[in-house]
Amino acid sequence: MTTPSQRLAELGLELPPVAAPVAAYVPATASAGLVMTSGQLPTVAGTLVATGKVGADLTLEQATDAARTAALNALAAAASVTGGLDSIARIVKATVFVACTPDFTGQPQVANGASQLFVAVFGDAGQHVRSAVGVPVLPLDAPVEVELTVEPA
Repeated sequence: MTTPSQRLAELGLELPPVAAPVAAYVPATASAGLVMTSGQLPTVAGTLVATGKVGADLTLEQATDAARTAALNALAAAASVTGGLDSIARIVKATVFVACTPDFTGQPQVANGASQLFVAVFGDAGQHVRSAVGVPVLPLDAPVEVELTVEPA
């Protein structure tokens, strides 16, 4: 059977180092048998891959890619508490915040950048409940933020 780590590698991806918090919080914590992450931004090596509002500064495709990057960071944060990516039994819930113009209504499509990654990496265990929420602004002018609740193995 293929592990989540192997599936991630097959996608040509690797789990990044856990992103450093930008304020007074921890990236992830365990409680009541679950692991929850703080909101994770679409950063690579500490730098945002994009900034601005979806519908004005970013296209739907750019925002979807940013959501996938933020989802990788959320997986890294969760894995830091579970003992590794292969120690995550399932993705329980994803919340995706999308900084967008007031008339933008494609938040679910942006969030698919994260959701589709979870299914690609975890198969059926990557199916999850989700909220996709449009907001006026996110920290550091990020276009998306992803937080997770996962079940450890």
